[in-house]
Amino acid sequence: MQVTTSHLNATFAALADPTRRAILARLASGEATVNELAEPFAMTQPAISKHLKVLERAGLISRERDAQRRPSRLESKRLAEASAWLDQYRKFWAASFARLDAVLEELKPKKTRREKPSRG
Repeated sequence: MQVTTSHLNATFAALADPTRRAILARLASGEATVNELAEPFAMTQPAISKHLKVLERAGLISRERDAQRRPSRLESKRLAEASAWLDQYRKFWAASFARLDAVLEELKPKKTRREKPSRG
């Protein structure tokens, strides 16, 4: 999967904001309108719309006109790209920790056999 730097930059910039992450979490349960998305937040509809534009530009959501509604829905491609990119580093660190575990295991003192007490 070819991931461009600009896509990753836009994805991580969008994900950096807790409100946008909360919006994505809400959209994971299904599409929603701006008003529905604004309900749990103490912010105006225009402020939520600005967050939605950032998410849309990053390719994390899509918005379509449905009569008078304009529902937003989650798009998986950019999140999958970011996840794959992060997975490279997860694999690196997992292998590094496995090697460290092996070294630490080798450094542990060997268990010595207990000498049987001599009987008299």
